[in-house]
Amino acid sequence: MHQDPSTPSLARLFARATLLSASTLALTLLAAPHAQAQNAAAQRQGASPLPPVTVDAPNTVRRSRRTAATQRATPAARRRTAAARQAEAPAKPVPAFNQPHDVRTGTVGIYANSTSTATKTNTPLLNIPQSISVLTKDYIQDQNFQGMTDVTRYVPGVAIHQGEGNRDELVIRGVDSSANFFVNGFRDDVQYFRDLYNTQSIEVLKGPSALIFGRGAGGGLVNRTLKEADGQRVYQTTLQSGSYGDRRFTLDAGQAVNPDVAVRLNAMYEGSDTFRQYGKLERYGLNPSVAFTPNDTTKIKLDYELYHDERTADRGNPSQALSNTAPSSTRFNPALPFAPGGDLTAFYGAPGLNQSYVDLNRVSGVIDHDFENGLTVRNATMYANFKRGYQNIYPGNGTLSGAVNTTDTSFNRAAYNNTTDRENIFNQTDFTYKTWTGPVFHTLAFGTEFGRQSGLSFRNTGFFPNGTGGLSNTIAANPFDSAYLGPVTFQHIATDANSKYRLNIASGYVQDQIDITRWLQIIAGVRYDNFDLQATDQNTGITRSRTDAKFSPRAAVIVKPIDNLSVYGSYSISYLPASGDQFSALSSSTVLLDPQKFDNKEVGVKYNILPRLQYTAAVYQLDRSNVPLANPNGDGTFFLSGKNRIRGFETTLNGYVTDIWQSTVGYAYTDARVTSDTSATILAGNRVQLVPYNQFSWWNKVQIDPIWAAAVGMIYFSNSYASSDDSVRLPGFVRFDAALYAKINQNWKLQLNIENIFNKGYWASADGNNNLSPGQPRTFRISAIGNF
Repeated sequence: MHQDPSTPSLARLFARATLLSASTLALTLLAAPHAQAQNAAAQRQGASPLPPVTVDAPNTVRRSRRTAATQRATPAARRRTAAARQAEAPAKPVPAFNQPHDVRTGTVGIYANSTSTATKTNTPLLNIPQSISVLTKDYIQDQNFQGMTDVTRYVPGVAIHQGEGNRDELVIRGVDSSANFFVNGFRDDVQYFRDLYNTQSIEVLKGPSALIFGRGAGGGLVNRTLKEADGQRVYQTTLQSGSYGDRRFTLDAGQAVNPDVAVRLNAMYEGSDTFRQYGKLERYGLNPSVAFTPNDTTKIKLDYELYHDERTADRGNPSQALSNTAPSSTRFNPALPFAPGGDLTAFYGAPGLNQSYVDLNRVSGVIDHDFENGLTVRNATMYANFKRGYQNIYPGNGTLSGAVNTTDTSFNRAAYNNTTDRENIFNQTDFTYKTWTGPVFHTLAFGTEFGRQSGLSFRNTGFFPNGTGGLSNTIAANPFDSAYLGPVTFQHIATDANSKYRLNIASGYVQDQIDITRWLQIIAGVRYDNFDLQATDQNTGITRSRTDAKFSPRAAVIVKPIDNLSVYGSYSISYLPASGDQFSALSSSTVLLDPQKFDNKEVGVKYNILPRLQYTAAVYQLDRSNVPLANPNGDGTFFLSGKNRIRGFETTLNGYVTDIWQSTVGYAYTDARVTSDTSATILAGNRVQLVPYNQFSWWNKVQIDPIWAAAVGMIYFSNSYASSDDSVRLPGFVRFDAALYAKINQNWKLQLNIENIFNKGYWASADGNNNLSPGQPRTFRISAIGNF
């Protein structure tokens, strides 16, 4: 196979990445001395310094005496390395205007110092050999985005998939997934829209993470850390209004009841129209939690969530066909999205019939215990019940598969509905043991996960009147009269899904973080997953099953020339069973297929330029193999020859540039290619769908004085393709956002957010060549935030 001339070699990519990384780092180093000089000048002139952030541990009452093991510190325990001391010591405070802080993670404003997501142990980001972006509670609130897909647009290497207009779906490092979502480390893989009302932070991990999280698409994953009853007093309410009749209310209330018990309640309601014609949404959530500390070494946490989301499902607009005889298939003259008269609000569904809903009930319990001899254990259980469904009338079917013909006079519609109820139950046991072997310090993590997931996938096909008293699965319409106001009859036919399934999961892992010297650390581990799926096709009565057992290794080397600089190399593998992200069915073909494999090599650098300012950069190569491909003869069978190769560079700068200026800037270059011929139109050398070559984002917040603050953000995506046949191109776009913040008094703040301030029309995402979603036009949101 010939080399595509537009595909850079890994060597040239590394050279390009090094040059860009050096340029960004140079600009940052110029800014840092300027900030330090300003502080020094202020001190020389006798100016009062800004109030510092003081990081104090929560007040606790010691009830037990020190044990003999605690009193007798061994000589080895006293030989603590500089690396270990750095991991445990709180970072130096940064002057700021009363910024809230998180003792455990060192979070101040938009900056977080550590996380436990990537390693199962609370580890400084500097010591994690993987690209990871932590979006803090303040960052989420400052942007005032309530949805997962909106807030991740500012994360380099993450693109948005439309998800049929009924769910969160992301493309991370060129790999599309609707299931790589987690909550507090538990799998949250049902397809729905998540709200952020009870979110403490969002952690985006890039590359395979099977050692910690198990099976999954290898581009990356997103973990939500929820607010919990931590004993800190918080009473916050938010009242919001904005464009399209938006109205939203949130409540966050919690405190310590006594030294042993803490409680917290998060609640939310929102109702709104949307910028698209006939669009509506309504959602609410309730999340109480409680924590008990029966003694100084044990903590028990319980929480429950009730969540409802119902909205108009919107699969967007068709594309403009280049031929009236067949859909466009040439990537050299790509078709573009179609908007009637340039109107991006036109709705191509059926008002009242297009809908998506989810009702979630989730309960979880966690027990943490410290044996006070270097060993700790965490046992956690989560049960979640999802009542889930969606229904769509959308551009599809017909000769042009839903595209508008060349004379702009006709397009075709299709319709379907799906019920996808599911129950999940998981149990995780995680041990962490810190010990010495001679001069070498170990942080050993090991544990198990057991789970059962069961549900139903049931689909009906929609039929339209054909004008002669019969029904047809498609209907032609005028693209300038976009909405469908006629009847639709939904019927279950033999080719529609009707699968009842259950999945049993049994996993075990072990990982060792080894501090060999102050400047050298090695991380090595492996996970074993047993994936036992059984599915009954209720259309035929046939039950099929398949069991996959795989080992997923991870290894990394971290070199730290100085305490605040790390250079790493890592290698990791993960697997996704052939049944796919949603594993809801097995056919006579997929039951024979081996899992997809994701093989990732990554080299990166992390540099804490200032105590609250971190620069990161990474170059990687991700190889995806064993992608199931449909047999071209159309008999419904599959074979394994699909391959993708994704090469890229990512860099970010995040934190406090000065004591009043918070900034997060990110850039990603992603070259995601199909590397084996899939069909007559998806060929080796094609670009993978929805992956732009270049992606840039920059968010800045400046505290003007103790009352006023302002922020501005920018997002840039270069062009991409709606599908991997490279026939429909989504043009690149630039979007600007802004915000203004005012502290009215000790209790109240006002916040104004403007999304897309220049009202730029753009195409945000797609689900195939004829379901193309326009981006949000200029949108205002004003919030009153009360703290009591």
